[in-house]
Amino acid sequence: MTTVQTVRGPVDSAELGRTYMHEHVFVLTPDVQQNYPEHWGDEEQRVADAVEELQALAASGVRTIVDPTVVGLGRYIPRIARIAEQVPELNIVVATGIYTYDSAPSFFRHRGPALNAALGTEVPDPMVDMFVRDITEGIGGTGVRAAMLKCAIDSEGLTPGVERVMRAVARAHQATGVPITVHTHPRSEQGLRVKQVLCDQEGVDPSRIVLGHSGDTTDCDHLAALADQGFVLGMDRFGINLDTTFEARADTLVEMVRRGYAERMVLSQDASCYIDWIEPDVMAFLPQWHYLHIADDVLPYVREQGVTDEQVETMLVDVPRRCFEG
Repeated sequence: MTTVQTVRGPVDSAELGRTYMHEHVFVLTPDVQQNYPEHWGDEEQRVADAVEELQALAASGVRTIVDPTVVGLGRYIPRIARIAEQVPELNIVVATGIYTYDSAPSFFRHRGPALNAALGTEVPDPMVDMFVRDITEGIGGTGVRAAMLKCAIDSEGLTPGVERVMRAVARAHQATGVPITVHTHPRSEQGLRVKQVLCDQEGVDPSRIVLGHSGDTTDCDHLAALADQGFVLGMDRFGINLDTTFEARADTLVEMVRRGYAERMVLSQDASCYIDWIEPDVMAFLPQWHYLHIADDVLPYVREQGVTDEQVETMLVDVPRRCFEG
């Protein structure tokens, strides 16, 4: 078995149990939060709310969540560590990387490869060392070590900033061996760009990559082609039905299982205890921030359509474990 780093320390991969591979505790805009704290509210109440939500999730049988909140999404590990200590029955795995659809954060504008042309030489990218340090030493002096790498590509495609982050993530993976999750946009088939850069050019094994948000499409032929390449498909937005339906997501999952791809899929919700990217009044009407959605709604539905308990356990236990074991 493999040791997997969590917020509360290392665990054996055999102890991960039922795992939701793409959840957030908080998704925040830190500079807004710091300068306009009224939009965040009372810190202690936010922490207490998160503890209550995660305790309920653990009580439903979930043992582990992977929280891919990285730079660009408001990662703040000291707060997550406080919460994790109050929910010891739940493993929280955190990530390192950068979340952007277009340009890299301005911090990197005049660092690393951005200086190649001016200096006439290849300049190492500081992102790589940052990501590796988060994995091998810990994040921001907390001692909490990341066990997942995260990057993103959306409908904007392979912009220079997206490509730069993707290559840095690949090189950090090669140095550490931790798996990668990629926010993708399957309707524009961005998984093909992930293969181009991470796999064909940077040499990452597709089996170590989760293609997040794969359930945003109903094109099972496209998903099957990616799975056949070896990728893990993140069917991870159950409850987020702003431009699709619950049935469309669930029926796609059922069809992929019918085609024999339970061994290549993981399940999750992309939930969050609090997200400041959406107006609170709007957020109150959206079901996606309910961590029990899979257990309450998705699993009963797909079982009625013929998905077996064994196949459910494969997607919730076996495939997540293999992602970390390599």
